[in-house]
Amino acid sequence: MALPEHTRRLFPDVEEAELLQPAGRGQLIARLLEDGDEDDLRWLAATLDEATLAAWFARWGGRRLSRRSRAFWRTVLGVEPPPSAPLAEALWPL
Repeated sequence: MALPEHTRRLFPDVEEAELLQPAGRGQLIARLLEDGDEDDLRWLAATLDEATLAAWFARWGGRRLSRRSRAFWRTVLGVEPPPSAPLAEALWPL
């Protein structure tokens, strides 16, 4: 699996190899679910199955995504995120 050149724009200071390792996968998913465009999300969905994305969302969506993104992905994935952290609410008021 290789990160598309178009998607690299979202990770200017991160090595591609780091994002593609299991330890970096959370950062990859969070950034693409929050800021990815149609091409980024198409690549993500082709690379990781829906169950993996839903599991990540169910565990981390409340802390790593904005309120708006949580509402969208809750509908798309059919999974409830955990409650958002107070810090997440301060960072992303929308």
